[in-house]
Amino acid sequence: MKRAKLDMFMSLSRQRSVQVLIFIGLVYVLMVGFEVPFVFKTGFSLVSKEGEGFANRHLNSKAFVLESEEDVEEKKAPNRPLDVPLRVGISNQSNSRPERKIREMHTLLSNLVFDGSSVNMNSTDGFSGILKSAKEAFEVGKKFWEELELHKQEVVPVEKSNTTEECPHSISISGSEFQEKGRILVLPCGLTLGSHITVVGKPRKAHPEHDPKISLLKDGQFLMVSQFMMELQGLKTVDGEDPPRILHFNPRLRGDWSGKPVIEHNTCYRMQWGTAQRCDGWRSKDNEETVDEQVKCENWIRDNDENHSEQSKSSWWLNRLITGRTKKVSIDWPFPFLEDKLFVLTLSAGFEGYHINVDGRHVTSFPYRTGFALEDATGLWMNGDIDVDSVFAASLPATHPNFAPQRHLDMSNRWKAPPLLDQPVDMFIGILSAGNHFAERMAIRRSWMQHQLIRSSNVVARFFVALHARKEVNVELKKEAEFFGDIVIVPYMDHYDLVVLKTVAICEYGVRVISAKNIMKCDDDTFVRVDAVIKEVNKIPENRSLYIGNINYHHKPLRSGKWAVTYEEWPEEDYPSYANGPGYIVSSDIANFVVSEFDSHNLKLFKMEDVSMGMWVEKFNSSRPVEYVHSLKFSQSGCVDDYYSAHYQSPRQMICMWNKLQQLGKPRCCNMR
Repeated sequence: MKRAKLDMFMSLSRQRSVQVLIFIGLVYVLMVGFEVPFVFKTGFSLVSKEGEGFANRHLNSKAFVLESEEDVEEKKAPNRPLDVPLRVGISNQSNSRPERKIREMHTLLSNLVFDGSSVNMNSTDGFSGILKSAKEAFEVGKKFWEELELHKQEVVPVEKSNTTEECPHSISISGSEFQEKGRILVLPCGLTLGSHITVVGKPRKAHPEHDPKISLLKDGQFLMVSQFMMELQGLKTVDGEDPPRILHFNPRLRGDWSGKPVIEHNTCYRMQWGTAQRCDGWRSKDNEETVDEQVKCENWIRDNDENHSEQSKSSWWLNRLITGRTKKVSIDWPFPFLEDKLFVLTLSAGFEGYHINVDGRHVTSFPYRTGFALEDATGLWMNGDIDVDSVFAASLPATHPNFAPQRHLDMSNRWKAPPLLDQPVDMFIGILSAGNHFAERMAIRRSWMQHQLIRSSNVVARFFVALHARKEVNVELKKEAEFFGDIVIVPYMDHYDLVVLKTVAICEYGVRVISAKNIMKCDDDTFVRVDAVIKEVNKIPENRSLYIGNINYHHKPLRSGKWAVTYEEWPEEDYPSYANGPGYIVSSDIANFVVSEFDSHNLKLFKMEDVSMGMWVEKFNSSRPVEYVHSLKFSQSGCVDDYYSAHYQSPRQMICMWNKLQQLGKPRCCNMR
């Protein structure tokens, strides 16, 4: 009986347990059924609001944009960046997120207006000379722009306008023709791999040289000199600027300061000479790099004794007859160029560089240097103590390179400039560029313009370009400007002496369009560490006027030579203190002063734009104190350790420096060729 009652109790307990479990399961199903929609409707928004509340508390704790070092540090961008940049450090009391208003840009042209009617064409004032040039440049530029706008469909693309006749396979010219054409052989389509140029000529006998820059002697003394120059040159980029020397070949038969015959190679990029390669009779060492497996320098008899060299060759033939072919005999050759002796020189283009052969013997090789391509070599120029008998060029390219901007421009949306926001920015960077510098602009877009401060529109960067003398360049420039949205065209005909007008345009754009606190000017061969520059600016209190850069004090104008400045152009003995042009910063009040003075025709213009800025800052400083900040890290001559800006950087070096900055997190130079 007890056993039966126990079994009944256990059975009831199991039933109750099952019922309890079923009830719990039903309750769980009901809770899940109601809770899921509740979470979707409210839970995520609550989480979002909580996160935004934290962000707003963080933003509201800062009074100004980019005040801490953390704000200016480079950070990785998200995988899917916002279409509209999110500005950092700006709070909004009415909304949980900063209001992001996009400012529409309706024109590619700068708002800079030059009133040529105020220019006195009869004035002899040194400063009025540049105004006369500016008036003419703006008049021509206006016509070019109107033609570009009105006749878009009539502009013939350069690739269609060039026929095969314009790209001959070979060119032959006599010495008299060469002399009549200014000692220049035009290579319409440049060179290509395997191209070669042969020059038959005769060095002249030595003459007394009285120029102390060459003879290095005192006044009244002289040396006997015989030398000539052969250069591969490129097209002129801007009127008034020397064409680039893609290859400079300079044999000095009587030697120079060394006193021995020498051959010097070099290049000149942006009117700046590179490091010379000197061959002085010693063969390159075995551990030195070669060019297409050829040594850079061959050896020759260093005393240049013609009789000795003839005896050396005679002895070699005699030894060869006596000893046979098994014994190695070293051959001593004379210097390849002798006074009043005919020579045949062949310049050929290899994979790694140029090769020079004279009378069938290899003499020197010179590696290609960054910044030039073979098709850029559109002319052969010779000068000096030489009589040219004939010039022959062969294996030339069959098609015209037509500066081919598509080779350099990556028409991808990722390189487009972020939209301008309708609120002030911390810094505006104006980059001086020339119309046909497609590769330079593209390299900057792919390197330091990708900095997060620029992508988020806290810092804005724009290229400032004047119109080019070649119509097809302007056509491509306008297309580039419309696509990338980062080019401001200053509508005057570009000229080297009028670069200062672009600087005024940068100031006008920075204060009236961007409303920037500070304005930086740099060149398109300058690499800028944006975060480092911002940190340097933030060291100065906001209520002070500033002028930051690599500042020159008490520099004197050169009165002779290539960079000569006449007393009419600059009557004073010293320049004002000025920062080197490749990279400097001024506060917005100084920039606004420059623009106001320009509008009222009171701004003095000088052909050296960095000196002009120093002159303007000096005038501004007379009424309000300016904080002058000098730093060698705004490098004028190249790249230095821990740079803020680095000048003379080729497109290849730009990309390399950016990659090193991203990978190492530290500034490193890329001093490759």
